[in-house]
Amino acid sequence: MAVAPAAPAGLPSLQEAYEACRRETAEWAKTFYLGTLLMPPAKRRAIWAIYVWCRRTDELMDSPEAQGRPVPELAARLDAWEQRTRALFAGEVCDGLDLVMRDTIERYPQPLQPYLDMIEGMRMDLTTSRYADFDQLYLYCYRVAGTVGLMTQEVMGVDSAYTSAPWSDPPDTSEAAVALGIANQLTNILRDVGEDRARGRIYLPQEDLRRFGYSEAELMDGVLNDSWRELMRFQLARARDWFARSEAGVRWLAPDARWPVWASLRLYRGILDVIEALDYDVFNHRAYVPTAGKMLDLPRSFVIAQAR
Repeated sequence: MAVAPAAPAGLPSLQEAYEACRRETAEWAKTFYLGTLLMPPAKRRAIWAIYVWCRRTDELMDSPEAQGRPVPELAARLDAWEQRTRALFAGEVCDGLDLVMRDTIERYPQPLQPYLDMIEGMRMDLTTSRYADFDQLYLYCYRVAGTVGLMTQEVMGVDSAYTSAPWSDPPDTSEAAVALGIANQLTNILRDVGEDRARGRIYLPQEDLRRFGYSEAELMDGVLNDSWRELMRFQLARARDWFARSEAGVRWLAPDARWPVWASLRLYRGILDVIEALDYDVFNHRAYVPTAGKMLDLPRSFVIAQAR
């Protein structure tokens, strides 16, 4: 086994680096963070590290500092990030995030490819601001979010009850893990329609806009009419279907991961209910599940998690 290169001087301690990831996750992903607190310490730290890596990747395109930058500059940033990610998986460490990511990869071995796929998803935002149909949108959702399921499935682990017998083949949780990422990204898209239009992006498939007789100009103007409501009902049903697909894989997970995954799944899916309660007005309101609603749902998620 190759020895990883020595870390540069001046890095934070591993504990300090994980604490920085915890704080960032708590600040920027409140619902997600709540789910991680239900995990054992080692698993929650790994999830925080992966979350922050994903956030850093997203910031290359969508941070305030990145807005308005020329495409070649953003492309160069993504190229540099890809090279740094490849180096990270080869054992090189540049900062505190690299430090916790290396520790996570050593504890929970995983492939490089999902990380490269996510970077490729960011590249799509350089050249694509419209999606002709759901097949095109699916590829984007896989790259920017379905990959998260693949990054975290080794951390979640599989229930030993399904693998302890000599004749047992470990269940493949990849399909469900990707489905949950797709569901989460579709929810993000529906919640953020108003914000994305300000960036000149429309993620709702063009064929769906035509199907429900709602124009791009109306979307840009934030028009609320019956066509918009029918379009949104269709989109919410699609997102809920992807959440339903993901549920089948939760039962395979290690017992200490089932409750947090169920909690995160149910709470994030709850954003769809809030969009409905707002009468689909995502132009003037941001849909979120109130803290009280999150707290009330945790016991329900716990009960569901106990059944295989």
